[in-house]
Amino acid sequence: MTHLLVGVDTGGTFTDIVLLRDGGFKVHKVLSTPEDPSRAILQGLRELGILEDIEVLVHGSTVATNAVLEQKGVPTGLITTAGFRDVLEIGRQTRPKLYSLRSQKIPPLMPRERRIEVKERLNERGEVLIALDEASLERALDALQSAGVEAVAISLLFSFANPEHERRVAARAREAGFYVSASSSVLPEFREYERTSTTVLNAYIGPLITRYLERLEQELPSHTTLRIMQSNGGSISSAMARSEAARTLLSGPAAGVVGAAFVAQASGFTQTISFDIGGTSTDVALINGIATETTNGMIGGYPTRLPMIDIHTVGAGGGSIGWFDTGGALRVGPISAGANPGPAAYGRGGSAATVTDAHVVLGRLIPEAFLGGTMKLDAQAAQQAMQVTAERLGGSVEEAALGIIRVVNANMEAAIRVISVERGCDPRDFVLVAFGGAGPLHACELADALRIPRVLIPTVPGVLSALGTLVADTLKDYVRTIMLPAEEAQEVATTVLGELEQQGREDLAHEGIAPEDIRIERYLDLRYVGQAYELLIPYGYDVVQAVLDFHRMHEQRFGYSDSHERVQVVNVRLKARGVGDKPAYERREAEEQVDVRPFARRKALFTGAMGEALAYEVPVYERASLPVGGVLQGPAIIVQYDTTTVLPPNWRGSVDAVNNLVFEHVEEGESA
Repeated sequence: MTHLLVGVDTGGTFTDIVLLRDGGFKVHKVLSTPEDPSRAILQGLRELGILEDIEVLVHGSTVATNAVLEQKGVPTGLITTAGFRDVLEIGRQTRPKLYSLRSQKIPPLMPRERRIEVKERLNERGEVLIALDEASLERALDALQSAGVEAVAISLLFSFANPEHERRVAARAREAGFYVSASSSVLPEFREYERTSTTVLNAYIGPLITRYLERLEQELPSHTTLRIMQSNGGSISSAMARSEAARTLLSGPAAGVVGAAFVAQASGFTQTISFDIGGTSTDVALINGIATETTNGMIGGYPTRLPMIDIHTVGAGGGSIGWFDTGGALRVGPISAGANPGPAAYGRGGSAATVTDAHVVLGRLIPEAFLGGTMKLDAQAAQQAMQVTAERLGGSVEEAALGIIRVVNANMEAAIRVISVERGCDPRDFVLVAFGGAGPLHACELADALRIPRVLIPTVPGVLSALGTLVADTLKDYVRTIMLPAEEAQEVATTVLGELEQQGREDLAHEGIAPEDIRIERYLDLRYVGQAYELLIPYGYDVVQAVLDFHRMHEQRFGYSDSHERVQVVNVRLKARGVGDKPAYERREAEEQVDVRPFARRKALFTGAMGEALAYEVPVYERASLPVGGVLQGPAIIVQYDTTTVLPPNWRGSVDAVNNLVFEHVEEGESA
């Protein structure tokens, strides 16, 4: 059998497949089948003729995300401590829109009658105040069975300090035939609302993920190992994904960030901003050596405290529609034309002006070269759609198109500022890695606005998330709340981390990771006494040093620190990482005499210094024909099957040793 690794990313429109065999990559795209995503995966594998040869398949899935966003999970119940059935309803007493008089909170994933109390009580140290009442537990299980519940979430008060009651409830619930999600297994951490919400999300999608993965495994050869991407940028076994389904909620976007870090490192860059534009949204993330993480995620309005890559998403993509608000200002997104009817240029009946239509009007998208020539765009329909916007603005069609691009770029710029400037990082110190179907169209203009000096366009931008699944490590996260003053935490933190490390090594061993390939990373969640938020600090078995690092990070993040203020250790965290062999990019030497020739020239418009539309005669290049060491001078357009790349005026680019495009800003008057 050929040694074959396959990465799969399931998107809303396309399912992307990247296969790695004998050090070489091959990519393939098939239309997604949302009703059963496994059908598209299997179809693509059969079209490639590799189904029987796959050794490992790593899958970035949207099944969990879509189930929450569309509220199509299984009927779920909650068992909690008496007096706490309404914790999901009460939440943090915050409103989605602070000043709206008609603001409506998102209702919990299960109605009140499926949130059942049992008699038991622990104090904050885990000591038993009221023993678990078995009769109340039996009544709770009977009530949930009568309600037709399939999955049960269990979140008892202070179970993170003592999980014994919760384990007994979980055991009885499993005996009763329920899919069980217990907070002491999913998230043994304080904060009642977030812990309960995370546990409920895990129960809500768990049976769906289980059934989906079982169907996929039945169709794959028995010798194929199936792995699933997690929100934290690592992969886990299919069996682990079934029991901890909530860890896959941002599976696809996380894979894109991992892929961006991988291709950037191949080109010698470690500080990058990943910039992924699809048809509906833009996902951005900061990679400061490693991808920035958060434990304050939100999926469909429901909080989750499981570690995930800190990805910020805005409703701005190629299908985003331009519209006017009540004040007459031009807005773009978050409403999207989607794939059907799609932008007017798709010729499927769409009539609203979109970002894609703007690029067609400006000459940046070439109708004959879209999707490698397999789909021709309707330039006349794009012009007609843009004419409506132009009449409202009182300008030309070209000015309206530039206006839409400027507005959507402003939305994307704001997203990048959230994960960089607002986190205390200067975007000028980073490289912008642009991918997705529309990322390379906007990257240089975004870099200009943020004064980012370099832009990197991967070899296969449209399938980078699928590539990311292949290069991800096996990763397990563990957390335990200890809530101690820093001066008292040294011994407890060290002891707890030792226990978590043992668990991590055992779990990775079950995943087939050799002991010499396991790396352990230790962290503390620290805060000033009285604060309601923490910072994650690397821990080298010295709490005093961790406190000093906390003061420095607090200064960077929030602009102030106080070395005289008492510090509290809230949680201890551990990452157990199984490091696998990464595919190596083939590096090539630049040719002595590099000849870069366009295959066509066309008119394209860009924004001038005063905001006016300037027309240029622009060379058009085929990406596959660009040699290593080849230099391009903007303005230019580069086309390939999965995307179109725009190099604006005052930018120049080159093809590096691993075939990535690296663009740099050129100051006025500077020689190319």
